[in-house]
Parts: sequence; structure tokens; C-alpha cells
Amino acid sequence: MNRAHSWRIALFAGLAERLEARFIDMDYEEDELTVGEIKRRLMARYPDQADLLSVSFMARNQAFASDETVVSRSDELALLPPVSGGADDETREAASGAKAKRYAVVTGPINAETVRQLVAHPDHGACLLFIGTTREWTNGSRTVLLEYEAYVPMAIGALERIGEEIAERWPGTLCAIHHRIGKVGIGEASVVIAVSSPHRAAGYEASRYAIERLKQTVPIWKKEVYEDGSEWKGHQLGPWNPLAPFELPEGGAS
Repeated sequence: MNRAHSWRIALFAGLAERLEARFIDMDYEEDELTVGEIKRRLMARYPDQADLLSVSFMARNQAFASDETVVSRSDELALLPPVSGGADDETREAASGAKAKRYAVVTGPINAETVRQLVAHPDHGACLLFIGTTREWTNGSRTVLLEYEAYVPMAIGALERIGEEIAERWPGTLCAIHHRIGKVGIGEASVVIAVSSPHRAAGYEASRYAIERLKQTVPIWKKEVYEDGSEWKGHQLGPWNPLAPFELPEGGAS
């Protein structure tokens, strides 16, 4: 391959598994292309995977890009399939300071009380914890464990933006989100969301907003490992579009 013309794209989760690679390199003459054109060329190159490629989103420099976006070979590019929206205490953080502590992707068990303390405030009369755990049975299939994977720097940035959106919608409300990656056993927590607010109504609304928004925009994927196989679980709330305007869905969350 001519390295001067090489484009490199990182792959994640089910897409990496299907193409059996973490990166793909393409030898294109152009210095700039639209995301849509790159996807069309990839679908021609990998016709057996065209279904998944067609619903995947490109990330340029750790931000979602529409099919009309022009990207260049020098950009940090990643192709993201639909997100899961569905004793080692290492924490990967975006930067130092309070914001980084509140939004994290971790490789070990999550301590819910530690996350709660990150939003504790003497003027707040409500503090809610949402803890997402691995359930054993789903649609008649017995789950052995879950495996999570993330595009870590982009995931942390997306979690931070959820916190900023919450602060804008519900002024004075504080949020912290820690999400685990790697293997998560039955009954263990994969995500802990803590929200504190001066009033409980805002706290309930902001907590639900956080988990629903996480399902839409955060590049974290979930593989369900069953007794007789495994399956990557993508977005399950309709066609995945992380760039679409967001409103809380009616009724209970899935």
C-alpha cells in the first residue's frame, strides 16, 4: 500500500469482530472525502458487511460526523456500529479536576457510594442513584456475563456533554456517570449514575435523561455472552442516529 495515500479507520465492537481487524487502511488518492463516500467504498469492499456498515457512524477527531461531512486523511477517524443503548480500580479520565472525576470509564468494579459523593451538595435536597446491572435472563436466554467495549476518549467526552446538558436543562443539578468496560458478571454494576438537585422532581427527570442520552450518544458497546454463544447488542430504540435532536421517550425506559 502507498503510505502517502493511506487512510486509516479504527473499528470497534461487532464491526471489528466481523472484519477481524481493529483498523482498516485504504489507499485513496484523495486528501478529502465525505463520510458517505467512504462508507460507500467500504460497502463495496466488504459487501457481506454492508448491512452493518450502512448503519454505522463515522467519528472524526472524537466527534460524530454525518454522511455529508468532509473528512481528511490526517483526521483521527473511527467507524462506530450502533451503541448498546442498550479488584482492579483503574480509572481512565479525560483531564484533571472535578469534571474528570465525575465522568469516567473504568475497568474494575464501580463503587456506587464513591460516585454519589461526587455530586453531594449541602444545598441539595435530593440525591438519586441509578445502577445498571447484569440480569441473568433476557427474552428466554440465560446470560452468563456481559462484555463492554468503549472508544474511551470519545466516550468520556460524550458523558461530559450529558452532564453539561443536564446542568443547562435543570440549573443547579449535578451529575456523575461511571461506566465499566470489560467483563461484568451477573448482578454486577455496569453503569452508575448519580444526580443531586435542590428538588426531587428535577433529580428524577435528570437521572432518566442521563441514561437515555447515554444509550443514544456514548460509544460503548455490549456483548451478551450466553450459555451457547454470544451476540453484540446494538441500539434497540429504533434507527440509531446520535446526531438527531433528543427528547425523552414517552412511558418507561427499556
